[in-house]
Amino acid sequence: MDDLKRNLKSEDISIGIELGSTRIKTVAIDQNLSTVASGHFEWENQFIDGYWTYSINDIWVGLQKSYSAMSVEIKEKYDLTLRKVKSIGVSGMMHGYLAFDQNEDLLVPFRTWRNGNTAKAATLLSEAFQFNIPERWSIAHLYQAILDNESHVNRITYLTTLAGYVHWYLTGKKVLGIGDASGMFPIDIDTKSYRKDLLEEANHIFKTKYFEKSVEELLPEIKLAGESGGLLTEEGATLLDPSGNLEAGILMCPPEGDAGTGMVATNTVAQNTGNISAGTSAFAMIVLSNTLKDMYPEIDVVTTPDGSEVAMIHTNNCTSDINDWMNLFGEVLNVMGVDFSSDELYGHIFERSLSSDDNIGGLLSYNYVSGENITNVDTGYPLFIREPNYQFNLANFMKMHLFSAFSTLKIGMDLLKENEYIDIDKLIAHGGIFKTKDVAQQILASAFEQPITVMETASEGGAWGISVLAYYAALDTEDSLDVFLNDSVFINTKEKTLQPVAQEVINFNNYVEKMKKGLSIEQSVTKYLGGDTNARSVKS
Repeated sequence: MDDLKRNLKSEDISIGIELGSTRIKTVAIDQNLSTVASGHFEWENQFIDGYWTYSINDIWVGLQKSYSAMSVEIKEKYDLTLRKVKSIGVSGMMHGYLAFDQNEDLLVPFRTWRNGNTAKAATLLSEAFQFNIPERWSIAHLYQAILDNESHVNRITYLTTLAGYVHWYLTGKKVLGIGDASGMFPIDIDTKSYRKDLLEEANHIFKTKYFEKSVEELLPEIKLAGESGGLLTEEGATLLDPSGNLEAGILMCPPEGDAGTGMVATNTVAQNTGNISAGTSAFAMIVLSNTLKDMYPEIDVVTTPDGSEVAMIHTNNCTSDINDWMNLFGEVLNVMGVDFSSDELYGHIFERSLSSDDNIGGLLSYNYVSGENITNVDTGYPLFIREPNYQFNLANFMKMHLFSAFSTLKIGMDLLKENEYIDIDKLIAHGGIFKTKDVAQQILASAFEQPITVMETASEGGAWGISVLAYYAALDTEDSLDVFLNDSVFINTKEKTLQPVAQEVINFNNYVEKMKKGLSIEQSVTKYLGGDTNARSVKS
């Protein structure tokens, strides 16, 4: 550590910033790609005038506070003031809608991926393109605004994502990494550009609704991992670091989406590898060796940061309901005067699930804090059902919630496996739910009937992933991204792989069949409680 303190220089540092759904995180890595300091800013989306959004002011306040916390830590630990660092990268939540006019003014508040008001537009575009356009995608947001005759649409001159917006203000460059761009509009993996046939189709469709502008002219320029995304400007340096220490002229890599940085953080950019991210939402991403034969509403087709095709299964719900119950258990313990940490609470209760019954006591749960496209639930209400005269105990209760967290994801994965030839050499899982050793990992392996690997670095997350992409861009190497990750980043990384357990496979499959049969119960609750018309909305 002393040697590191002596030798660490500002120019050795690459910085990654990720704007996630619940926090903005900044990570600094050294020349060994190890995290040397980090900072974060907590934030929450707001439901305003019918849309889920984040304040633009909060974006910049959060960036500055997150960056400042990281720089304070690195100053305290290494007596180092960051000035001319090696490189910087920005990533953020994919999709969404940030539309600007010719004066570079935001036309409507930022509409996030969480908004489901685009159902009509997404359906119409999917049918016209014969390519699945999910409700979250930027092009669906644009077309819905056109269909709704929103007054701002004819003033749009630029459309981008959250990461693209921040990067633009830091560099002056209207560019986007191909992975993030693939959540705006379909990508031609051969040319590494937006699909020209579908751009022409979109232009034709939009003109029938009196939108005359070329879609291509509205979209960011696509960049690949390893390419320059531009240089930090004087204004950008001040925006990020108002203290004035950070210097202009620093290389910035192309901005990316959180799916792409998750692939980097788990070393799953090579074909026939995949990763599963489990948090507020969950998604499984499989890097394809062959293009899918058919179109599926349940499966997004996006790309890796270097432009390989990816099948993405996305669920709106994963761990939120578990967290709510854990908060309740924590409140009980607080009332009883018991001293405990969050890790202890989750660890002990998760481990209790290991002694559950095969039928998990006849219990059933729908963890739908929000609606789910895969199971046709428009507006979600978390629901717990138990049969009388069954074993209602803590072990069964927690196993039920862990099964519930992955059930919808399994439905999507099974659809992919049953209808397409998918060769998966390795599946890596990451997210806080895997902190408790072996428990959630084992359930996921049995759910997918596939070996699941967890890496010791998986908890580093997307902020670390974008810092690695920033480092990669600064190398100016001929090595492909997957070679660089294998040979330089993950060469000595420890990992653990768990195999499916036969009885657990049976138990999970039985649970999912029971969950499918009971979906009408969840749907009837929505009708009873007056679920709103904002499909896939999240109840505030």
